[in-house]
Amino acid sequence: MKKHKTGIFSGSFNPIHIGHLALANYLCEYEGLDEIWFMVSPQNPFKANQQLLDDTKRLEMLRLAVAGRPHLVASDYEFSLPRPSFTYQTLCRLKEDFPTTEFSLLIGGDNWASFDRWYRNEDVLHMASLYVYPREGQPIDTHLPRGVYQLDAPLINISSTSVRKRVANGEEIATLVPKAVADYIVCQRLYQSEAKGG
Repeated sequence: MKKHKTGIFSGSFNPIHIGHLALANYLCEYEGLDEIWFMVSPQNPFKANQQLLDDTKRLEMLRLAVAGRPHLVASDYEFSLPRPSFTYQTLCRLKEDFPTTEFSLLIGGDNWASFDRWYRNEDVLHMASLYVYPREGQPIDTHLPRGVYQLDAPLINISSTSVRKRVANGEEIATLVPKAVADYIVCQRLYQSEAKGG
């Protein structure tokens, strides 16, 4: 039986922006994945001191962003797992809960550069293929190990940090995030004072 192919796109999504969505759509269209799960990370082990927006608000923005896109899923899967969120532990649980699904990870070039510091990174490579997308100013080594692929996706120079800063400065964000997300940020009065990281 053919396995269902699901890509895991973990992150703070503080907030989600159109660059995230473009990458997910690219994976489904050109890399043969059936769907992408945007998995909200309650706490990144490398950002332990980061002040994050409430988990439920980040998840709600994800749900608004993927509404009407059946191949994109807003996931709170890691909310019930121990914190901080280690990818190895998440993959172990996913494989138990979804034994007929083949999982891949979507990570940025900045995360790939620090992959040797990930918890049980060799095991992660054996458990899932990795798709690495370029980040501006973060070149990717062309000699990648087996099961790791560099995405030839268009580089969209948007960051969640820049979105938050624009909100804090009272600037427009309509071209950076889906309309429903922009409306939610205004309605909830989010990011009025810029938080670090994300």
